[in-house]
Amino acid sequence: MWDGLSPGRTSQVEVRQVAPSRARFPAGAVEPVTLPQAPGPRIGLALGGGSARGWSQIGVIEVLEEAGIHPAVVAGCSIGAVVGGCYAAGQLGLLKSFALSLTRRSVMGLLDLRLRSGLIAGDRLKRRLQHDLADRRIEGLPVRFASVATDLHSGEEVWLTRGCLVEALRASYALPGIFPPVRCGGRLLLDGTLVNPVPVTIARALGADLVICVNLNGDPRPGGLREAAPPARITAEPAASPAARRPRRWILRRPGRRAPAPEPGPNGLATPGMARVMLDAFNITQDRISRARLAGDPPDIAIVPRLAEMGLFEFHRAAEGIALGREAARAALPQIRGLVAAAAART
Repeated sequence: MWDGLSPGRTSQVEVRQVAPSRARFPAGAVEPVTLPQAPGPRIGLALGGGSARGWSQIGVIEVLEEAGIHPAVVAGCSIGAVVGGCYAAGQLGLLKSFALSLTRRSVMGLLDLRLRSGLIAGDRLKRRLQHDLADRRIEGLPVRFASVATDLHSGEEVWLTRGCLVEALRASYALPGIFPPVRCGGRLLLDGTLVNPVPVTIARALGADLVICVNLNGDPRPGGLREAAPPARITAEPAASPAARRPRRWILRRPGRRAPAPEPGPNGLATPGMARVMLDAFNITQDRISRARLAGDPPDIAIVPRLAEMGLFEFHRAAEGIALGREAARAALPQIRGLVAAAAART
């Protein structure tokens, strides 16, 4: 199933630091704008994917900025691309205000349902990004930025390092089955979490001396995914037929009254709905790919907010997510300062 999604197959745009054997450049490509180098080591920030949990990355960046640690390179995937792109464009405060304003009702208002290549057309969200980011281009940002996406046809990893910022963000968060693929550079692009959920490799390729990553799926608590273990072995037997029951009538419920909880099956496990199955399956895939990629190219330090209790689509819980990001970043500050000081002493 995963043939063609290996870390080695990468299509890159304007990433000169990568070895030529792994890079393919478009005809007529030019060197991106070279930004002035601040004293000390060049800090890179790799922001991972994780849907609504990505609001925690706002808190992480706030703590780093307050501590005088200013990333010069930002690589983002999915929601991490949105947060990182807004930060690189100097619009993180605007994104934070938008996130804190969200309610369950307003989140639903951003959705424009359709049944084509994705459940959600994404036009409303696109208009919101265009309103806030206007016509910003990646190569003109004050902070070096790149987002990662997946080529729908080849399975290649695609790095978006120049061009329209809004289109680069949309391509990176085009979750399969939810948002339609985004046509960009002659390709159809999907969510970057399929190939590189925490883009440490991109931050290094863009010139970072030290890379701090924010992993949104690494919470080790029991509520999160289990650590990798030997495959479970069970006996395959058909489930017992459920007891016959009267057909459920369609009735109108009073406003604010919750729908009845799913009835448990014969083994006590409730059968989840389609949306829950899709999200949980994608979460498992993202977690496993993250572990493989980070094992091959680990960051200098990983910040892992405690997000196991926050649902992937609970975008209305931004205040809680930001607070958890700040908490995780504050805990990591002593180690970050130590790494920065050691790197500065070597230069």
